[in-house]
Amino acid sequence: MWPSADSSPPRQAAVIDVGSNSVRLVIYRLEGRAIWTVFNEKALAGLGRDLPATGRLSAQGVELALTILRRFKVVLDGWPVEDVVIVGTAAVREAQDGPRFLERVRQETGFEIRVLTGEEEARYAALGVIAGQPDADGVAGDLGGSSLELAPVSAGAPGAGLTLPLGPFALGAPKPLNVERARKTIDARLAPLARSFRAPLFYAVGGAWRNLALLHMALTDYPLRIAHQYEMSRTDALAVARFVERQSKQSLERIEGVSKKRFDTLPHAALVLEALIDHLAIERIVVSAYGVREGLLLEAMAPEIRSRDPLIEGCEALTALRGLTVELGPSLEAWLAPVFGQLEPMFGHRDRILLAAACRLADLGARLHPDHRADLAFDQVLRAPIAGMNHCERAFLACTVFSRHTAQADTPDRAAIARVLTPERRQRARALGAAIRLGADLSGRNPALLAGTSLRIAGGKLVLSADPASRSVLHGEQTPKRAGALAQALRLKLEIV
Repeated sequence: MWPSADSSPPRQAAVIDVGSNSVRLVIYRLEGRAIWTVFNEKALAGLGRDLPATGRLSAQGVELALTILRRFKVVLDGWPVEDVVIVGTAAVREAQDGPRFLERVRQETGFEIRVLTGEEEARYAALGVIAGQPDADGVAGDLGGSSLELAPVSAGAPGAGLTLPLGPFALGAPKPLNVERARKTIDARLAPLARSFRAPLFYAVGGAWRNLALLHMALTDYPLRIAHQYEMSRTDALAVARFVERQSKQSLERIEGVSKKRFDTLPHAALVLEALIDHLAIERIVVSAYGVREGLLLEAMAPEIRSRDPLIEGCEALTALRGLTVELGPSLEAWLAPVFGQLEPMFGHRDRILLAAACRLADLGARLHPDHRADLAFDQVLRAPIAGMNHCERAFLACTVFSRHTAQADTPDRAAIARVLTPERRQRARALGAAIRLGADLSGRNPALLAGTSLRIAGGKLVLSADPASRSVLHGEQTPKRAGALAQALRLKLEIV
């Protein structure tokens, strides 16, 4: 059974990221391994816009960056120094007048900016990918305004990374993309790295690539407009990249789903992605909404917390925020594990994690109106900002939560769910939801009562039994009804002992 979160109180942390294109403040709520964004503000200052031509920061960008940093200083007034992290990346690192900019920031705001080396930036981007997907195995690529950072990720740790001057500004943005000239530059930089960084899975970090993913969703009418862990095949990614490369700024402006502030740089980002796919033999692209900022947070966590699963902790926190007991979820997991451990796996080794996560969502709808809680809980899980799950797993958990509160077969967003989940996985979600409903109602949400009962599969039957001291808990009209619904979902006969 997966361990429960400890009782340490949640805390807040703030990260200011002074990048080549944007200056951003993100305030996070940290609940164990769960990372929640509670405030997010940025300004596209374009500090690195003039760097390739002049070697200096954009004068206009410097003034805009200082303006937004003065605002951030007011927003964070009274915060403990240890809860605020301020980092600068490629533009500040490489510009001749970078030190002068840092001094102005210090004088006008009091902020001390830690300038990351290229290797550090690559490492933190890879750690951010791991923060959002602990089992990531491939290469992480973080595309900023001026640079591209690459680092391998495997077994929950980043490998040695590097930085390359392949950001859109380094390739000529905001001027229109010169495809042939930019391609020669990109190929010359990537060709020597092909053998060292080759991997079938590529984790794409950065706003430009997130916008490419959102564009692909719009073009394919994809039902879940959630960038994190959105996946594209090699063929799909190449198609959308080449589509963007051919578009004029005016054409891009007519496409819904693309940030208007990305029109000048998106074609350049698309060309870099296309080249990476070819040089590194990439077969699948996974978008990560987590990057350097979340990598910094992950590194600062205690090793014991860092080792936990973000999906399970996120689901537990989603319910715990409502002031409900946290013991019910782990108790349900232990109670249901013997049954679901005997079934054919639907997600391979991830079945255990999904069972643990679903059980921790058992009380998600407790404070919602009973006539609507199934639909509301479904929608909340389908779109919750919880890390550690792909879109298929997200849909599975949403369907499970729906069936935990109702016997209805048809979920909301039926067409969307049918596109993401196979019929077999939808049926398994229905069974798991029915099982959680049985356990919660059988025990009256009292974890101690579950210990006196057991659920198992034996001789082609679903057997619900109780020890002598707990026998009365099986009586009443509701228990056979709930157990019967579960048996039906599992296509088994029911026996209550």
